[in-house]
Amino acid sequence: MKKLILAIVLCFTFAGVRADEGMWLPSLIGSRINDMRQKGFKLSAEDIYSVNKASMKDAVVLFGSGCTGEYVSDQGLLLTNHHCGYGAIQKLSAVEHDYLTDGFWAMSREEELPCEGLSVRRLVRMEDVTARVAAGESFDEIKKQAIDEGYSASIEQMYYGNQQFLFVYEIFTDVRLVAAPPSSIGKFGGDTDNWIWPRHTGDFSIFRVYAGKDNKPAKYSKENQPYRPARHLRISTKGVKEGDFTMIYGYPANTQEYVISDAVEYVAEVSNPMKIALRTERLDIISAAQEQDPAIRIQYAAKHAGIANAWKKWQGEALGIKRLGTIEKKRAYEKEFAAWAADKPEYAHLLDSMHAAYNVVREWYYMGELYAETGKTIELCAMANVLHTAKMRYDNLPENFKKLYVSYNVDVDRALAKAVLKGFERYCPAEKYPAALRAEIGKYGGTVDAYVDYIYDNSHATSFEKAAAATKEQMETDPAMRLFEIFTFDKKMYRNMSNAPEVERWYRTFMKALREWDKERAFYPDANFTLRVAYGSVAGYEYADGEYHNPVSTLDGIIEKDNPNIYDYNIPQVLRDIYAAKDYGRWGEKVNGRYTVPVAFIATNHTSGGNSGSPVINGKGELIGINFDRTWRSTMSDIEFDPSICRNISVDIRFVLFVIDRVGGAGYLLEEMDLR
Repeated sequence: MKKLILAIVLCFTFAGVRADEGMWLPSLIGSRINDMRQKGFKLSAEDIYSVNKASMKDAVVLFGSGCTGEYVSDQGLLLTNHHCGYGAIQKLSAVEHDYLTDGFWAMSREEELPCEGLSVRRLVRMEDVTARVAAGESFDEIKKQAIDEGYSASIEQMYYGNQQFLFVYEIFTDVRLVAAPPSSIGKFGGDTDNWIWPRHTGDFSIFRVYAGKDNKPAKYSKENQPYRPARHLRISTKGVKEGDFTMIYGYPANTQEYVISDAVEYVAEVSNPMKIALRTERLDIISAAQEQDPAIRIQYAAKHAGIANAWKKWQGEALGIKRLGTIEKKRAYEKEFAAWAADKPEYAHLLDSMHAAYNVVREWYYMGELYAETGKTIELCAMANVLHTAKMRYDNLPENFKKLYVSYNVDVDRALAKAVLKGFERYCPAEKYPAALRAEIGKYGGTVDAYVDYIYDNSHATSFEKAAAATKEQMETDPAMRLFEIFTFDKKMYRNMSNAPEVERWYRTFMKALREWDKERAFYPDANFTLRVAYGSVAGYEYADGEYHNPVSTLDGIIEKDNPNIYDYNIPQVLRDIYAAKDYGRWGEKVNGRYTVPVAFIATNHTSGGNSGSPVINGKGELIGINFDRTWRSTMSDIEFDPSICRNISVDIRFVLFVIDRVGGAGYLLEEMDLR
């Protein structure tokens, strides 16, 4: 058994890889270090990951629940994307101090703002526990030691269960906002420019992590001190040029590089079109309300951004899959595999079993996604459930439940509820339509509009005051609670349809078979929100026939797009004044013959969601940018990576420093950083 496990581990670890493709486990990066050095990396594998000494992994954190961040000082100063900090910034904003629109710059540590509910987690170590699991140890037994040491732990499957890794984390919950540029810089271009190149977005925000006097995680306290990380990243101010080595170190969320054609067809032809259409309606409703009321614009800013990000990504993904002919290529690949496997009893009918499993899972998985994009998006129902649970515990609702309503508008939510329930009717197969929902609609007006109006006119959850005055029985029978119960899905939803146990069980054997057959293919584990290394180089690309896109954008492009009449393109006046005077300080330089300031650059690194905020590191291990996006034509890289056109987008660290210094007037922060 141990020999078999070792063989599996080796074959997955040392497989070949196409140019710049791959998301490698840091603890196994030694297998890639020679290739990295050939491409310009100057350091060792132990500089990237080590449990015996401070390494780059100690400077990289999982930020919040879905992004990456990096320490840039020995005083816990942390950089991430503006869109990663967006929710925290929005919660701290109000009409009278609109930090989203105006930005925020703490001029001392006393002015830094605590971010309730925000956390960062540092990876202490990762460990291959495949042999221990095979020997009979349970996950709980393996994790117990780490938990006893005061850490949190998780065990993640790699290669669909061919390997298991233990990840041990230290979680910090005292995180404070230090600085954020105005959204007209941090979110410049808004949804219009999202996933597009050239990009001119200063997508960064700055936080500070605090710890107890022992430098260990501690709840918020005025007595806490800035956290002293074992490693922080030095910053290069030299700049980038085409061909320079780049490394991404972060937490990519989700890729499906090895799935068969059934999964790709579902994504491109069924799932994405349904979700795109439903989200389009929601975005139109929110956008219209935001245009009418500044308070609603703030309340729904983070929600709008969250809905729109995946919405546009799915559109690019579907187009990319079609352009590459991914479904057809997968089918041809499967045909070749089947011919090879025909005389091998272990694999001969494997694809038949996988196709059959997808047919079973597809039906209920689709319904789970439809529930998630319709009824489960109705905020009133979710709040009614929270309040009902609270009523079971408290006679009087605590004041902190008022925070549920800070980013809530009942009229907007009512309009959204009508839209998504009509969307549910449109996309739900007749035989799958819940009888309970049909009965409720029939009982209260006979139409979706009438039913929704009944709920919102009679629910006790539409305000904190109503909820506080309601009895436990009233909350239990609240009409919003009834709708919540109807849209409670009876199956567990997985990251992808391929991760459903009925399908995933076959992928373990399939991955083993692929490696035996296709010896030249890249075999790195799919992304699953665990720390990874990707590397490549700064590179432009041919967007269309005869249309080459340079790898660096500049301040000139911001000025060309500047439009005071459009919220997302209305830059701060101070930036216009700086440009007019060419008063760039130390950050100005010639780019393509013009004196300007670099803003963003693209490179060939393989990234995914979750890599937002990841440090972009040069061959010397220095920070040169903050990753924040992919080009629209790259979004299919979660399924198929095309090295000719897949590019990640990063804000140039020099633009970050320029904005801090010249726009924010917070140059003191630069003195804390290690600039090279």
